[in-house]
Amino acid sequence: MSEHSPAPRTDDPLSPGDLHPQLRAALDRVLDPELRRPVTELGMIRAAELDAAGRARVHVLLTISGCPLRGTIEHDVREAVGAVAGVRSVDVELGVMTPEQRAALKQRVGHTRTVPFAEPGSLTRVHAVTSGKGGVGKSTVTVNLAAALAAQGRSVGIVDADVHGFSVPGLLGVDRGPTQVEDMILPPVVEVPAEARSGPRAGVLKVISIGMFVDPQQPVAWRGPMLHRAVEQFLTDVHFGDLDHLFLDLPPGTGDVAISVAQLLPSAEVLVVSTPQQAAVEIAERSGALALQTGQSVAGVVENMAGMPLPDGGVLELFGSGGGQRIADSLTARLGHDVPLLGSVPLDLALREGGDTGRPVVWSAPDSPAGRALRAVADRLGAPRGLAGRPLGLSPR
Repeated sequence: MSEHSPAPRTDDPLSPGDLHPQLRAALDRVLDPELRRPVTELGMIRAAELDAAGRARVHVLLTISGCPLRGTIEHDVREAVGAVAGVRSVDVELGVMTPEQRAALKQRVGHTRTVPFAEPGSLTRVHAVTSGKGGVGKSTVTVNLAAALAAQGRSVGIVDADVHGFSVPGLLGVDRGPTQVEDMILPPVVEVPAEARSGPRAGVLKVISIGMFVDPQQPVAWRGPMLHRAVEQFLTDVHFGDLDHLFLDLPPGTGDVAISVAQLLPSAEVLVVSTPQQAAVEIAERSGALALQTGQSVAGVVENMAGMPLPDGGVLELFGSGGGQRIADSLTARLGHDVPLLGSVPLDLALREGGDTGRPVVWSAPDSPAGRALRAVADRLGAPRGLAGRPLGLSPR
């Protein structure tokens, strides 16, 4: 459009010709903070004009009127447009999408109320993190493994499926809820600190938890059918987009949620977390052996709260030693495939401090004993796997 053309009507379909070419090029680099796609691609820019005096006007359509990240979107648009040569001032107008425009948005991002990670062609690696009993640090391990992979540049999601004992939001410092666009739920995104990034690109970490929908001070008194429905909604209504890894933090034991996850995500790889203590080891073996009934594979064992390094160079084995290897050996024999001990995470003050402050230790103290151990486990989980037998969506001409 020319510099003096009138702005398009808000009910007109958006096309690339409606935007000033230089402004569009700048706006192509502005990502929606939740969907992580260009705002131009999502149909969020209704008009972008630049007059002869260098005054730029951009009309942005938010997905909902109460968009919690409207300030972030406005700031990013203003900054991108302000950097265009010849722009002297930027006026950003905020509007709201119509129901039809929201429907078009959902179609653009490919949101369907199915479980995309269960599709035969899905390339997302799904990790169901389980433990035999509570108090072994399963959620802390889950969060840190996800955070370590995100620091490498991976796109990672976490489903806090421990409905009765949710803790993931606090461990990641998430203090806001998701954005709901009709029947599509956009999970909060946790930014990977610049100093923690080790990959060539910035990773993405998205998280959803029942703790974002209920009063955290009130107990969640749900039984089997409601638990199944909650997990199902997390996997169908929540739009994670394309993920390299999806972690599910399961409640301890072999109850309703573990069985629901096995039904909804039969290809999920089980990760067993335990302390070295014999009482925890025996119960953890049972949680891993559930894979015999569900047909899932066990990717490995993570031993948490292993020996604590001492200032004099010694190690205090507060909870004993060797428990993780015993679980791995037992599950290998029972399941008929190799179940490795992926790593032993030592007792470490930095690990506890990271959880208390909402900054995973793999970000806040990556070279601490626990940070190094958890990053090593993440490296093993993130190793490339073959594409043999996987459809690539290509057809010969």
